[in-house]
Amino acid sequence: MTVAIDRATGERRGERGPRPGLGQRLKHSYQKYWYAYAMIAPVVIVLGVLVLYPLVYGFYLTLTDANSLNTARTIGVNHIDATYKFIGLDNYKDILFGPTSYARFWSHFIWTIVWTAVCVALHYSIGLALALLLNQRLRGRTFYRLILILPWAVPTFVTVFGWRFMLADTGIINSALDALHLPTPLWLEDTFWQRFAAIMVNTWAGVPFMMVSLLGGLQSIDSSLYEAAEMDGASAWQRFRYVTLPGLRSVSSTVVLLGIIWTFNQFAVIFLLFGNTAPDAQILVTWAYYLGFGQQPRDFAQSAAYGILLLAILIVFTSFYRRWLNRNEQQLAI
Repeated sequence: MTVAIDRATGERRGERGPRPGLGQRLKHSYQKYWYAYAMIAPVVIVLGVLVLYPLVYGFYLTLTDANSLNTARTIGVNHIDATYKFIGLDNYKDILFGPTSYARFWSHFIWTIVWTAVCVALHYSIGLALALLLNQRLRGRTFYRLILILPWAVPTFVTVFGWRFMLADTGIINSALDALHLPTPLWLEDTFWQRFAAIMVNTWAGVPFMMVSLLGGLQSIDSSLYEAAEMDGASAWQRFRYVTLPGLRSVSSTVVLLGIIWTFNQFAVIFLLFGNTAPDAQILVTWAYYLGFGQQPRDFAQSAAYGILLLAILIVFTSFYRRWLNRNEQQLAI
Protein backbone atom coordinates (compact mmCIF):
# COMPACT_ATOMS: atom_id res chain seq x y z
CA MET A 1 0.00 0.00 0.00
CA THR A 2 1.32 3.46 -0.89
CA VAL A 3 1.83 5.69 2.13
CA ALA A 4 1.97 9.48 1.67
CA ILE A 5 3.50 11.81 4.24
CA ASP A 6 1.98 15.21 4.77
CA ARG A 7 4.94 17.67 4.68
CA ALA A 8 3.12 20.25 6.78
CA THR A 9 2.16 17.93 9.67
CA GLY A 10 4.49 15.00 9.16
CA GLU A 11 1.54 12.61 9.46
CA ARG A 12 1.40 9.55 7.26
CA ARG A 13 -1.69 9.35 5.10
CA GLY A 14 -3.12 6.12 3.69
CA GLU A 15 -2.16 4.06 6.73
CA ARG A 16 -4.80 2.72 9.10
CA GLY A 17 -4.67 3.96 12.65
CA PRO A 18 -4.90 1.70 15.70
CA ARG A 19 -8.28 0.03 16.16
CA PRO A 20 -10.29 1.55 19.01
CA GLY A 21 -10.94 -0.59 22.04
CA LEU A 22 -14.19 -2.33 22.91
CA GLY A 23 -15.26 0.41 25.32
CA GLN A 24 -14.71 3.12 22.73
CA ARG A 25 -16.60 1.16 20.07
CA LEU A 26 -19.55 0.63 22.43
CA LYS A 27 -19.54 4.31 23.38
CA HIS A 28 -19.47 5.37 19.72
CA SER A 29 -22.23 2.90 18.85
CA TYR A 30 -24.40 4.18 21.71
CA GLN A 31 -23.85 7.81 20.70
CA LYS A 32 -24.75 7.04 17.11
CA TYR A 33 -27.64 4.60 17.64
CA TRP A 34 -29.00 5.64 21.06
CA TYR A 35 -32.54 5.92 19.70
CA ALA A 36 -32.49 2.29 18.49
CA TYR A 37 -31.16 1.11 21.86
CA ALA A 38 -33.93 3.06 23.61
CA MET A 39 -36.56 1.38 21.41
CA ILE A 40 -35.37 -2.18 22.03
CA ALA A 41 -34.59 -1.71 25.73
CA PRO A 42 -38.15 -2.57 26.93
CA VAL A 43 -38.15 -5.77 24.86
CA VAL A 44 -34.72 -6.76 26.18
CA ILE A 45 -35.84 -6.15 29.77
CA VAL A 46 -39.04 -8.17 29.35
CA LEU A 47 -37.19 -11.06 27.68
CA GLY A 48 -34.56 -10.97 30.39
CA VAL A 49 -37.18 -11.16 33.15
CA LEU A 50 -39.47 -13.71 31.50
CA VAL A 51 -36.96 -15.88 29.61
CA LEU A 52 -33.33 -15.37 30.58
CA TYR A 53 -33.70 -15.30 34.38
CA PRO A 54 -35.97 -18.41 34.57
CA LEU A 55 -33.63 -20.24 32.20
CA VAL A 56 -30.52 -19.44 34.23
CA TYR A 57 -32.26 -20.21 37.54
CA GLY A 58 -33.69 -23.43 36.12
CA PHE A 59 -30.24 -24.54 35.00
CA TYR A 60 -28.92 -23.80 38.48
CA LEU A 61 -31.66 -25.98 39.99
CA THR A 62 -30.58 -28.89 37.78
CA LEU A 63 -27.24 -28.86 39.60
CA THR A 64 -28.93 -29.31 43.00
CA ASP A 65 -31.22 -31.79 44.75
CA ALA A 66 -34.02 -29.23 45.22
CA ASN A 67 -37.50 -30.53 45.93
CA SER A 68 -40.59 -29.39 47.80
CA LEU A 69 -39.17 -30.61 51.13
CA ASN A 70 -35.83 -28.78 51.13
CA THR A 71 -36.58 -25.48 49.37
CA ALA A 72 -37.30 -22.22 51.17
CA ARG A 73 -40.96 -21.86 52.11
CA THR A 74 -43.25 -20.03 54.50
CA ILE A 75 -45.79 -21.87 56.65
CA GLY A 76 -48.02 -19.42 58.48
CA VAL A 77 -45.66 -16.96 60.17
CA ASN A 78 -42.73 -19.38 60.12
CA HIS A 79 -40.11 -19.14 57.38
CA ILE A 80 -38.08 -22.26 56.60
CA ASP A 81 -34.75 -21.73 54.88
CA ALA A 82 -33.60 -23.83 51.94
CA THR A 83 -31.49 -26.89 52.76
CA TYR A 84 -30.89 -28.34 49.28
CA LYS A 85 -27.30 -28.79 48.21
CA PHE A 86 -25.17 -28.71 45.07
CA ILE A 87 -24.76 -32.13 43.43
CA GLY A 88 -23.34 -31.22 40.01
CA LEU A 89 -24.45 -33.28 37.02
CA ASP A 90 -25.95 -36.13 39.05
CA ASN A 91 -29.49 -35.29 37.90
CA TYR A 92 -28.54 -35.62 34.24
CA LYS A 93 -26.65 -38.85 34.98
CA ASP A 94 -29.65 -40.29 36.79
CA ILE A 95 -32.10 -39.26 34.04
CA LEU A 96 -30.03 -40.57 31.13
CA PHE A 97 -28.19 -43.55 32.62
CA GLY A 98 -29.79 -44.34 35.99
CA PRO A 99 -31.44 -47.66 36.86
CA THR A 100 -34.90 -46.28 36.00
CA SER A 101 -33.75 -44.17 33.02
CA TYR A 102 -35.79 -46.11 30.45
CA ALA A 103 -39.05 -45.94 32.38
CA ARG A 104 -38.59 -42.29 33.36
CA PHE A 105 -36.90 -40.80 30.27
CA TRP A 106 -36.18 -42.98 27.26
CA SER A 107 -39.67 -44.47 26.93
CA HIS A 108 -41.16 -40.96 27.03
CA PHE A 109 -38.46 -39.72 24.65
CA ILE A 110 -39.27 -42.44 22.08
CA TRP A 111 -43.00 -41.73 22.36
CA THR A 112 -42.34 -37.98 22.02
CA ILE A 113 -40.38 -38.58 18.79
CA VAL A 114 -43.15 -40.81 17.39
CA TRP A 115 -45.83 -38.32 18.51
CA THR A 116 -43.99 -35.40 16.86
CA ALA A 117 -43.24 -37.23 13.60
CA VAL A 118 -46.77 -38.59 13.13
CA CYS A 119 -48.52 -35.34 14.09
CA VAL A 120 -46.35 -33.13 11.86
CA ALA A 121 -46.68 -35.57 8.95
CA LEU A 122 -50.48 -35.53 9.30
CA HIS A 123 -50.53 -31.75 9.75
CA TYR A 124 -48.53 -31.20 6.58
CA SER A 125 -50.21 -33.80 4.35
CA ILE A 126 -53.79 -32.93 5.33
CA GLY A 127 -53.01 -29.21 5.41
CA LEU A 128 -51.47 -29.37 1.93
CA ALA A 129 -54.44 -31.34 0.55
CA LEU A 130 -56.91 -28.80 1.95
CA ALA A 131 -54.77 -25.87 0.74
CA LEU A 132 -54.72 -27.33 -2.79
CA LEU A 133 -58.50 -27.75 -2.64
CA LEU A 134 -59.11 -24.20 -1.41
CA ASN A 135 -56.72 -22.79 -4.00
CA GLN A 136 -59.10 -23.90 -6.72
CA ARG A 137 -61.98 -21.78 -7.97
CA LEU A 138 -64.79 -23.25 -5.94
CA ARG A 139 -68.23 -21.94 -5.19
CA GLY A 140 -68.41 -20.86 -1.56
CA ARG A 141 -64.63 -21.00 -1.16
CA THR A 142 -64.64 -18.25 1.49
CA PHE A 143 -67.18 -20.18 3.56
CA TYR A 144 -65.10 -23.35 3.37
CA ARG A 145 -62.00 -21.45 4.48
CA LEU A 146 -63.89 -20.04 7.45
CA ILE A 147 -65.17 -23.46 8.51
CA LEU A 148 -61.78 -25.16 8.14
CA ILE A 149 -59.95 -22.50 10.16
CA LEU A 150 -62.36 -22.66 13.11
CA PRO A 151 -60.48 -25.46 14.96
CA TRP A 152 -57.45 -23.16 15.08
CA ALA A 153 -59.46 -20.13 16.19
CA VAL A 154 -61.20 -21.94 19.05
CA PRO A 155 -59.18 -21.90 22.33
CA THR A 156 -57.23 -25.10 22.88
CA PHE A 157 -58.86 -25.97 26.20
CA VAL A 158 -62.32 -25.75 24.61
CA THR A 159 -61.26 -28.02 21.76
CA VAL A 160 -59.63 -30.60 24.03
CA PHE A 161 -62.49 -30.68 26.54
CA GLY A 162 -64.95 -31.11 23.67
CA TRP A 163 -62.96 -34.10 22.40
CA ARG A 164 -62.68 -35.46 25.93
CA PHE A 165 -66.46 -35.52 26.25
CA MET A 166 -66.82 -37.17 22.84
CA LEU A 167 -64.15 -39.80 23.63
CA ALA A 168 -65.66 -40.77 26.98
CA ASP A 169 -67.07 -44.29 27.36
CA THR A 170 -70.60 -42.95 26.94
CA GLY A 171 -69.58 -40.21 24.48
CA ILE A 172 -70.91 -39.67 21.01
CA ILE A 173 -68.04 -41.52 19.30
CA ASN A 174 -68.45 -44.77 21.23
CA SER A 175 -72.23 -44.46 21.02
CA ALA A 176 -72.01 -44.21 17.23
CA LEU A 177 -69.59 -47.16 17.06
CA ASP A 178 -71.87 -49.22 19.30
CA ALA A 179 -74.87 -48.39 17.11
CA LEU A 180 -72.90 -49.72 14.13
CA HIS A 181 -72.01 -52.87 16.12
CA LEU A 182 -68.31 -51.96 16.04
CA PRO A 183 -65.79 -52.27 18.90
CA THR A 184 -65.77 -49.32 21.29
CA PRO A 185 -62.17 -48.52 22.27
CA LEU A 186 -61.20 -47.30 25.73
CA TRP A 187 -59.95 -43.97 24.40
CA LEU A 188 -59.03 -42.50 27.78
CA GLU A 189 -57.92 -45.70 29.56
CA ASP A 190 -55.98 -48.04 27.26
CA THR A 191 -52.41 -46.90 26.43
CA PHE A 192 -52.63 -47.54 22.67
CA TRP A 193 -55.95 -45.75 22.29
CA GLN A 194 -54.81 -42.92 24.56
CA ARG A 195 -51.92 -42.25 22.20
CA PHE A 196 -54.17 -42.64 19.18
CA ALA A 197 -56.66 -40.16 20.64
CA ALA A 198 -53.89 -37.67 21.49
CA ILE A 199 -52.61 -37.75 17.90
CA MET A 200 -56.16 -37.39 16.56
CA VAL A 201 -56.97 -34.38 18.75
CA ASN A 202 -53.65 -32.66 18.03
CA THR A 203 -54.11 -33.23 14.30
CA TRP A 204 -57.54 -31.64 14.47
CA ALA A 205 -56.13 -28.61 16.26
CA GLY A 206 -52.97 -28.22 14.17
CA VAL A 207 -54.08 -28.75 10.57
CA PRO A 208 -55.66 -25.29 10.09
CA PHE A 209 -52.37 -23.44 10.74
CA MET A 210 -50.56 -25.62 8.21
CA MET A 211 -53.41 -25.21 5.73
CA VAL A 212 -53.40 -21.40 5.95
CA SER A 213 -49.61 -21.18 5.69
CA LEU A 214 -49.43 -23.49 2.66
CA LEU A 215 -52.38 -21.75 1.03
CA GLY A 216 -50.46 -18.47 1.22
CA GLY A 217 -47.47 -20.22 -0.35
CA LEU A 218 -49.60 -21.64 -3.16
CA GLN A 219 -51.03 -18.23 -3.97
CA SER A 220 -47.50 -16.80 -4.30
CA ILE A 221 -46.51 -19.27 -7.04
CA ASP A 222 -46.60 -17.67 -10.49
CA SER A 223 -49.55 -19.08 -12.44
CA SER A 224 -47.58 -18.80 -15.69
CA LEU A 225 -45.44 -21.72 -14.52
CA TYR A 226 -48.51 -23.96 -14.46
CA GLU A 227 -49.60 -22.70 -17.87
CA ALA A 228 -46.18 -23.40 -19.33
CA ALA A 229 -46.07 -26.87 -17.80
CA GLU A 230 -49.58 -27.64 -19.11
CA MET A 231 -48.61 -26.50 -22.59
CA ASP A 232 -45.61 -28.83 -22.47
CA GLY A 233 -47.95 -31.73 -21.74
CA ALA A 234 -47.19 -32.17 -18.03
CA SER A 235 -49.72 -34.21 -16.10
CA ALA A 236 -51.35 -33.03 -12.87
CA TRP A 237 -48.89 -35.09 -10.82
CA GLN A 238 -45.92 -33.68 -12.76
CA ARG A 239 -47.16 -30.13 -12.23
CA PHE A 240 -47.52 -30.85 -8.53
CA ARG A 241 -44.08 -32.43 -8.26
CA TYR A 242 -42.04 -30.04 -10.39
CA VAL A 243 -43.92 -26.74 -9.88
CA THR A 244 -45.97 -26.83 -6.66
CA LEU A 245 -43.53 -28.57 -4.32
CA PRO A 246 -40.47 -26.52 -5.40
CA GLY A 247 -42.56 -23.36 -5.13
CA LEU A 248 -43.54 -24.29 -1.57
CA ARG A 249 -40.01 -25.22 -0.48
CA SER A 250 -39.30 -22.08 1.57
CA VAL A 251 -42.76 -22.04 3.19
CA SER A 252 -42.70 -25.77 3.86
CA SER A 253 -39.27 -25.70 5.52
CA THR A 254 -40.42 -22.94 7.88
CA VAL A 255 -43.81 -24.36 8.85
CA VAL A 256 -42.42 -27.88 9.30
CA LEU A 257 -39.73 -26.56 11.64
CA LEU A 258 -42.30 -24.56 13.62
CA GLY A 259 -44.63 -27.56 13.66
CA ILE A 260 -41.90 -29.83 15.04
CA ILE A 261 -40.98 -27.37 17.79
CA TRP A 262 -44.61 -26.73 18.76
CA THR A 263 -45.61 -30.39 18.67
CA PHE A 264 -42.52 -31.52 20.58
CA ASN A 265 -43.49 -29.09 23.35
CA GLN A 266 -47.26 -29.53 23.02
CA PHE A 267 -48.31 -29.44 26.64
CA ALA A 268 -51.97 -28.44 26.47
CA VAL A 269 -53.40 -31.32 24.43
CA ILE A 270 -51.84 -34.14 26.48
CA PHE A 271 -52.38 -32.51 29.86
CA LEU A 272 -55.97 -31.41 29.28
CA LEU A 273 -56.91 -34.71 27.67
CA PHE A 274 -55.46 -37.06 30.31
CA GLY A 275 -54.09 -35.03 33.23
CA ASN A 276 -51.94 -37.36 35.34
CA THR A 277 -54.03 -40.45 34.58
CA ALA A 278 -52.08 -41.70 31.55
CA PRO A 279 -48.38 -42.10 32.46
CA ASP A 280 -47.52 -44.02 29.28
CA ALA A 281 -49.10 -41.36 27.06
CA GLN A 282 -47.11 -38.48 28.58
CA ILE A 283 -44.55 -36.77 26.35
CA LEU A 284 -41.38 -35.28 27.81
CA VAL A 285 -42.80 -31.84 28.54
CA THR A 286 -45.86 -33.16 30.39
CA TRP A 287 -43.73 -35.71 32.23
CA ALA A 288 -41.43 -32.88 33.36
CA TYR A 289 -44.51 -31.05 34.67
CA TYR A 290 -45.62 -34.18 36.52
CA LEU A 291 -42.23 -34.51 38.22
CA GLY A 292 -42.26 -30.88 39.32
CA PHE A 293 -45.92 -30.36 40.21
CA GLY A 294 -47.89 -33.62 39.95
CA GLN A 295 -46.31 -35.75 42.65
CA GLN A 296 -45.22 -35.55 46.29
CA PRO A 297 -42.54 -34.60 47.03
CA ARG A 298 -42.25 -32.37 43.99
CA ASP A 299 -38.86 -32.88 42.36
CA PHE A 300 -37.90 -29.40 41.12
CA ALA A 301 -34.34 -30.36 40.19
CA GLN A 302 -35.32 -33.30 37.98
CA SER A 303 -38.14 -31.32 36.39
CA ALA A 304 -35.75 -28.47 35.55
CA ALA A 305 -33.24 -30.98 34.17
CA TYR A 306 -35.91 -32.31 31.81
CA GLY A 307 -36.53 -28.74 30.64
CA ILE A 308 -32.84 -28.18 29.91
CA LEU A 309 -32.65 -31.50 28.05
CA LEU A 310 -35.69 -30.53 25.97
CA LEU A 311 -34.06 -27.23 25.08
CA ALA A 312 -30.80 -28.96 24.15
CA ILE A 313 -32.59 -31.51 21.95
CA LEU A 314 -34.45 -28.79 20.06
CA ILE A 315 -31.31 -26.66 19.61
CA VAL A 316 -29.36 -29.61 18.19
CA PHE A 317 -32.23 -30.64 15.92
CA THR A 318 -32.78 -27.09 14.64
CA SER A 319 -29.09 -26.61 13.84
CA PHE A 320 -28.92 -29.88 11.89
CA TYR A 321 -32.24 -29.14 10.17
CA ARG A 322 -31.11 -25.69 8.99
CA ARG A 323 -27.77 -27.08 7.85
CA TRP A 324 -29.55 -29.80 5.87
CA LEU A 325 -31.81 -27.23 4.24
CA ASN A 326 -28.87 -24.99 3.33
CA ARG A 327 -27.02 -27.95 1.80
CA ASN A 328 -30.06 -28.86 -0.30
CA GLU A 329 -30.49 -25.27 -1.47
CA GLN A 330 -26.84 -25.10 -2.50
CA GLN A 331 -27.17 -28.36 -4.46
CA LEU A 332 -30.29 -27.06 -6.21
CA ALA A 333 -28.50 -23.80 -7.05
CA ILE A 334 -25.67 -25.76 -8.68
